[in-house]
Amino acid sequence: MSTVTPREVTGAEFLRAVRDAQARGEGYDVVVLALVGGTVRAVLQGLADLELERRPVIVTGYVGVVYEKLTDGLLLRHGADVVLANSRHDAERFRAVYEGVGAGADSVVEAALPFLGGTPYAPETGRDTLVFAAQPSVPVTRADRAYVLRRLIAHARLHPGREVLLKLRSKPGEHTTHLEEYPFQKLVRELDPPANFRLVYGHMGEVLDRTDLLVTVSSTAALEALHRRVPTAILTDLGVREVLGNHHFVGSGLLASFDQLDKGLVPAPDETWLARQGVAAGGPATPSGGGGGSYEGAFDAARDRVAALLALPVLPPIAPYYTAETAPGYLPGILARHRLDVTAPEPRESGLRRVVREAARGAYRHGVQRVAPVIRRLGEL
Repeated sequence: MSTVTPREVTGAEFLRAVRDAQARGEGYDVVVLALVGGTVRAVLQGLADLELERRPVIVTGYVGVVYEKLTDGLLLRHGADVVLANSRHDAERFRAVYEGVGAGADSVVEAALPFLGGTPYAPETGRDTLVFAAQPSVPVTRADRAYVLRRLIAHARLHPGREVLLKLRSKPGEHTTHLEEYPFQKLVRELDPPANFRLVYGHMGEVLDRTDLLVTVSSTAALEALHRRVPTAILTDLGVREVLGNHHFVGSGLLASFDQLDKGLVPAPDETWLARQGVAAGGPATPSGGGGGSYEGAFDAARDRVAALLALPVLPPIAPYYTAETAPGYLPGILARHRLDVTAPEPRESGLRRVVREAARGAYRHGVQRVAPVIRRLGEL
């Protein structure tokens, strides 16, 4: 078996690779665009402009809870052959958006969240562990994050026999998709937590192996926990608001406050809600709306869709919803930002140029993560 070494390329370099592979008779069968919406739309345009004799099947979608920019994100992804939905709930919403603007919805295929799994929850005698799954940008303000931290520490003091773990996404300095302006590990230095409270890192699945109650504001860790039947609570202390993402859990039976958790509440999930989210209650729905199957079979519909497309003698042209006719004031800016011109000569990068480029990237990251937050705080004074 040959080993392929992953490498980072620009969008234009990727499109050249697709074009050159077909010229060698080694065209790609399937391309998965695991990208943000605007970049998906730009790559779709680039692939269409290549005018390949046999283009690849294009698959895209979302990973995690889709609770913001639903319409914009979906319309930017329209034109892919397969748009994966992570649950029956998402599939219905995706189709409603596409049909609502008069775009085809055949590309929407119900699947499941790709990271579910693990050993089902089993309580252990003598173990009592509450885990709070932190998020880099929810809540966003220092005051709200400090509030959550204080309540966690107070809960640990109130229940000295319970281990209270604050599960963090990354260690200080590690790169994350979402910027964390006020890391919990820095805020905790201002407090004096008891011995049964501590910070933990690592893989969420491994932490869930020893969790008896998972608490979060809106992290997708809640869905991981629910799939394994780990007791789960979604915090309402800061409100149930779209900006927090916990509005996604309305109807789940999981909403609870710290006051309620302090008194021993363990929320019971609504089984109908779970089934619509594709966790714990089986696989995806049938076209008529019925449930069934298992998590292992949740991706069969996607496989069948890709196989059917590959069997076609000719794939249909890429036909996104956003075009120069439907979005003349929006689409040009998206395409211009990505500059996916495969006809332009590929520049040769000298060692010095590469060093300068990396230094510039580092300076940009420092500005975004360190300087900008300070400026924002000064502006609030």
